[in-house]
Amino acid sequence: MLRAKFKYSEEKLNWMSGFDQILKSSKDKSTEIIQGILSGEKLTEKDASKLFKSDLHLVTGFADYLREKQAGDYASFVINRQINYSNICISRCKFCAFYRKAGEEGAYTMSSEEILNKASEAVAMGATELHIVGSHNPDIPFEYYEGTLRQIKKKFPDISIKGFTATEIHFFSNNFRMSTREVLERLKEAGLGFMPGGGAEILDDSIRKKLCPAKASSREWLDVMKTAHELGIKSNATMLFGHIEKPEQRVKHMFRLMKLQEETGGFLSFIPLVYHPENNPLGREIGMKTSGVDILKTIAISRIVLGESFINIRAYWIMLGKKLAQVALRSGANDIDGTVIEEKVAHEAGATTSKSATVEELLAMIRKAGLKPVQRSTDYSIIRKW
Repeated sequence: MLRAKFKYSEEKLNWMSGFDQILKSSKDKSTEIIQGILSGEKLTEKDASKLFKSDLHLVTGFADYLREKQAGDYASFVINRQINYSNICISRCKFCAFYRKAGEEGAYTMSSEEILNKASEAVAMGATELHIVGSHNPDIPFEYYEGTLRQIKKKFPDISIKGFTATEIHFFSNNFRMSTREVLERLKEAGLGFMPGGGAEILDDSIRKKLCPAKASSREWLDVMKTAHELGIKSNATMLFGHIEKPEQRVKHMFRLMKLQEETGGFLSFIPLVYHPENNPLGREIGMKTSGVDILKTIAISRIVLGESFINIRAYWIMLGKKLAQVALRSGANDIDGTVIEEKVAHEAGATTSKSATVEELLAMIRKAGLKPVQRSTDYSIIRKW
């Protein structure tokens, strides 16, 4: 597992030379917060929020220092494929450009056979993971999900299936009148191994009521994840940022995740997802993207806040672009996701990156960031080192 556990109290402050120089020369008030963390003081939400106003080099330098201590000098990726089984959705989130109404041009639902064909293509490419997510489609029977998972596992018993966001599980529970636990138990029995972290958006209901009022609440999202972890289904956690939320709400989101992680230990990674404003109602209202500086600070602060409980912080290159993802690897992140193969959701919202990457491209991205590449499994076990 990619887990190099680090406790500040176990060693003297043996600085990385680059960060040492930044810290010593900085006149930023946030140096006091950082010195406090290094002295063993517990970071508060208030102080974590202040870091968003700090010097970029200071906060990213500290995050890179922590990444080295907590996760080592490796950066990981997975050979995977995304499969979006349907885009017909009744939730109609304001930030989403992926969904379509039933009967609308471009609306689709894949057959189980189509999904199995995509799985076959992925396995032929060396994939070890399928990332299966879709929409809140009331016309799909529950047997479709169970049957599809069973077909995949029967043909490819070694493939890891990471499927269905917490909001999809919550929707299934309501739509099929089953408890969350029953939904998850049946999907696990059919072949579900892990869950992605999507649907978290911002875990603050004042934001969710504006962005996704028809979707699970913050508490409901967390409860689904807690139940999944209790059943042995580990998951990721995401945060969609760069829209109408404030830094304090990002920090609140992180602290809520940290609290659940301390309780269950079921999260594998944290993935900050940058909002893309193209082709969706929210984007037409706010009309702008967040800055590269804000993106890097958010990733860095994710490491500072969460690094001891979420060893793996992901720079999702699909949304960041390959060059910014490289910088993010030296700003607190230690993972860049994977080959992906046919990403749709971010691209519908205006992402201009390619929809997939080759292993060679991922290796080059990591090496040029000055780190050692490793191929990982879904649970972050190392498959191969270079």
